[in-house]
Amino acid sequence: MDAPTSHEITRLLGELNRGNRDAIDMLMPLVYDELRRIAGRHLGHERQDHTLQPTALVHEAFLRMVDQDSCQWQSRLHFLSVAATMMRRVLIDHAKARFRHKRGGPGQQKINIDDMNIAVEERAVEVIAIDEALRKLALLDPLQARVVELRFFGGVSVEETAQILELSEATIKRYTNSARAYLHMAIYRGGKAGA
Repeated sequence: MDAPTSHEITRLLGELNRGNRDAIDMLMPLVYDELRRIAGRHLGHERQDHTLQPTALVHEAFLRMVDQDSCQWQSRLHFLSVAATMMRRVLIDHAKARFRHKRGGPGQQKINIDDMNIAVEERAVEVIAIDEALRKLALLDPLQARVVELRFFGGVSVEETAQILELSEATIKRYTNSARAYLHMAIYRGGKAGA
């Protein structure tokens, strides 16, 4: 993204911080393509028949983000890192709701389980397991968990992650490798990592 556009995004975020709600309408077209890229990356980790589409994920996350009064937007990179986190939360909420529905929550009709339903349920369980492992990592090392959110869920480069977190690129690479190992152990070896 070129400097004038990045500067304009930062200016509009400042307007939003000062309570100018009209800035939202000007901000969305400037960040939409990047938010779609992040949404596509998130949905790339999901099952192919996911009911959420990139456009819906972008809009849901965007609405949740701009409705937050407590967030003081600092820059384009800060905004995109929060977007990555918010999209992850939307997908986790969606997976949990779908899992409850498949389990026959209140008022739900029982369905026959075939191979497709088993695969969908297993995918929802996997998404929830990743979220739980990431939450455990955040308790042990919040910075490593943040690196995972930015790198894997947000598609943010090593360089941009280093800028956002004000760390060296070497540290980001080290945290990425360490977090990957922890999450693999937590998810695929019974979730006993750090427990």
